[in-house]
Amino acid sequence: MAQAAAAEPTFRESVDLMFNRAVALMDLPPGLEQKIRVCNATYTVRFGVRLRGRIHTFTGYRSVHSEHLEPVKGGIRYALAVNQDEVEALAALMTYKCALVEAPFGGSKGGLCIDPREYDEEELERITRRFAYELIKRDLINPAQNVPAPDMGTSEREMAWIADQYNRMHTTDINARACVTGKPLNGGGIAGRVEATGRGVQFALREFFRHPEDVAAAGLDGGLEGKRVIVQGLGNVGFHAASFLCGEDGAKLTGIIERDGALYNPEGIDCHAVREWILRHGGVTGFPDATHSAEGAEVLEAECDILIPAALEGVIHRENAERIKAPLIIEAANGPVTAAADEILRRKGTIIIPDMYANAGGVTVSYFEWVKNLSHIRFGRLQRRQEEARHELILRELERLDHMLGDAWNLSPDFKKKYLRGADELELVRSGLDDTMRTAYQSMREVWHDREEVADLRTAAYLVSIERVAASYQAKGL
Repeated sequence: MAQAAAAEPTFRESVDLMFNRAVALMDLPPGLEQKIRVCNATYTVRFGVRLRGRIHTFTGYRSVHSEHLEPVKGGIRYALAVNQDEVEALAALMTYKCALVEAPFGGSKGGLCIDPREYDEEELERITRRFAYELIKRDLINPAQNVPAPDMGTSEREMAWIADQYNRMHTTDINARACVTGKPLNGGGIAGRVEATGRGVQFALREFFRHPEDVAAAGLDGGLEGKRVIVQGLGNVGFHAASFLCGEDGAKLTGIIERDGALYNPEGIDCHAVREWILRHGGVTGFPDATHSAEGAEVLEAECDILIPAALEGVIHRENAERIKAPLIIEAANGPVTAAADEILRRKGTIIIPDMYANAGGVTVSYFEWVKNLSHIRFGRLQRRQEEARHELILRELERLDHMLGDAWNLSPDFKKKYLRGADELELVRSGLDDTMRTAYQSMREVWHDREEVADLRTAAYLVSIERVAASYQAKGL
């Protein structure tokens, strides 16, 4: 058992192995492969904050993987497991993810070694502001150079603190709000950002199920309605993905895996009720409307149609991959399937919708927020009423015809109300995200189906991304 554990690739090794598998099928100029692979720079900061009567020293990281496009983009996570290798692997994934969804950013990532649950809000603010100060003064947070976002353990609250800290240090920068995304709405944020990654998972699955050939490859048929879903991690991403899939697409949530075990009910689980239970009790233990298992891994391996790992990396690995029964896995988290597990699952015929595509909703809507901050105007403000006026002209003509034709043609009662309404910011954001997820899937799918040597969507995603990064470097003269 110890030998098997030692042989399991690390998260960074998994990313490198998957990168290698893709570039082996490419014909890159000498040296360019290495340039794309390596992390450009990683900054490590150790800073002190006086808390509870003494100085506490914290270690943080900000890694820049690729500057083929600037600014670079990537979240900041707060977790005790944060280390340089993890941050650099996540930065590499951000490079490929942004290229895949055509967001004009290079890849970056940040992390702070901290358990945020050990500190109250005032203490977390002091820690966050000091961490931000250390990064800002080195231009590792800057609207034109490096733009962070929320990640595991952080939220719009921390992003608001960082944005305010940047503004205090750059009082004349008119674009200061664009230094970070994922901010609250009243602090320069954008409608739909909190739900973005979960919504992106929904749109990714919708696009997958639009292609019967792909659905059949997973041993499934039909659409999303009635499909049994198991979610690992009911955080922001897992909760929104489950809520949208069940509430809007008719899927059935049969399993939820959390830190203190798992819930299972083949008849379905209400994710909103579970979320409320977790907020009140700190975990899923004791939830009344499902069977609780102290061993979450048992439910990870349960029968279902779609498995959504939405928490940490490496939850599906060499030891449990053979027992995973889901025919379709969509990686809502970063790196939930190790390279070794990926090989086992591919051999079994499991279809994996890869993380660099599946969870790209967050960076896509972050891109929209960044554009909004630079343009200094909310989406829809210029065109919404003009759309309504044009629709009004059409409706008047329809009503005139309706009056002339009498009973021969009647408009439905709520048609006018629905048709007249111009799109607001949230609708425009969702529309842009839907278009992005559709287009990115089609670019992967084309490679997957047209190139005989490409056996899976992950390799296809890497090929599309690396080709785009390579083209950017070549355009720069490298």
